[in-house]
Amino acid sequence: MKCRLCNSTDISAFCDFGMTPLANSFWPASAPSQAEAFYPLAAFRCNACNLVQLSDTETPESIFRDYPYFSSYADGWIKHCNAFAGAAVQRFGLSARHQVIEIASNDGCLLAAFAHHGVPILGVEPAANVAQVAIAQGIPTRIGFFGSKMAVALTAEGVAADFLVANNVLAHVPDLNDFVRGLSMLLKSGGVLSIEFPSLLRLIEDNQFDTIYHEHFSYFSLLTAERALARHGLAVFDVEDLPTHGGSLRIYAQTPCANPQAVTARVAAARRRETSAGLDTPAIYRDFDERVRAHKTELVDFLKGAKQAGRSIVAYGAPAKGNTLLNYCGIGRDIIDFTVDRNPRKQNRNLPGSHIPVRHPAAIRETRPDYVLILPWNWKDEIIADLVYIREWGGRFVIPVPKVEVIA
Repeated sequence: MKCRLCNSTDISAFCDFGMTPLANSFWPASAPSQAEAFYPLAAFRCNACNLVQLSDTETPESIFRDYPYFSSYADGWIKHCNAFAGAAVQRFGLSARHQVIEIASNDGCLLAAFAHHGVPILGVEPAANVAQVAIAQGIPTRIGFFGSKMAVALTAEGVAADFLVANNVLAHVPDLNDFVRGLSMLLKSGGVLSIEFPSLLRLIEDNQFDTIYHEHFSYFSLLTAERALARHGLAVFDVEDLPTHGGSLRIYAQTPCANPQAVTARVAAARRRETSAGLDTPAIYRDFDERVRAHKTELVDFLKGAKQAGRSIVAYGAPAKGNTLLNYCGIGRDIIDFTVDRNPRKQNRNLPGSHIPVRHPAAIRETRPDYVLILPWNWKDEIIADLVYIREWGGRFVIPVPKVEVIA
């Protein structure tokens, strides 16, 4: 195996989850005999550049053929997109004279927020089923996988970005250098690139092992993201800490230009935090591996104990991270009766591996469970507020990450 950033073969394995199905490979509840493909799931660290990554087990074309994730079903994410668009328009003076392009634009949730401010928009989205939803809503979208080849095609058409967004996509890219090269090519001189990604430091410190799954080929710190960008002439000038996805970083970068943005003090401060935490040393990764195994035992013991005591347990949500958690912990229909999800494209299907059925959220009120296990724990406050009615019958919430927590 070679590092997808620096091509080093000095790679160390840690945090092995065994054999699991693809985290978004839902299948119809009417096809219980359908054969499932399982793949090894283990994280590796490059000892040369410290990039955390998975080996290639499946192609992006297969992963995104019928993609079930749609941004617009998460109210918290819509608020996040609206706030980001408003702040970017104000900070960088974006107007009708500028072009905003988003890579991996999903159903157009963020681009719609920029369009509200009168800024021209364009999306690039690999999942055709999701892109068609955006197009139907009036969001101009190119369907395809982004890289240097698409960047060449777009620039040949005279398309280039004053503000280029790549949120929660960097982890999904197997050919990292080609992708970042394409970003650099698509930026106008003086244009700004904004990238969001889950923070590796937060993943490790908060035991967020469930965010490791096959769709995420790589896991970034500021230090490794800077290295990836610098290889293609992009320099980071600002970084922000975000609460999304359990803790994310938003970085801003530019290619060399006549009037570059000033580098903020937050960049050096973030580098110091990551270095002080030991992200460039092997010890922190060994400790994480040990904590993950202990966490698995704690969660399984609690759920099995509740079931043996006659308590009913259902789950809320059908996120990819939830499928990593359920499959790694061996939690199936013998423990979880069903899960629910607001996304109708996930309802009436079964979760991969665990075979837990996905139902409409109304099923929680109908069945009055004793416990609701919140799989998208990063939205726990929003979900608890929506499901506050379970307290009518003494129902309680179980938060699985970063620690097992029961909330009455």
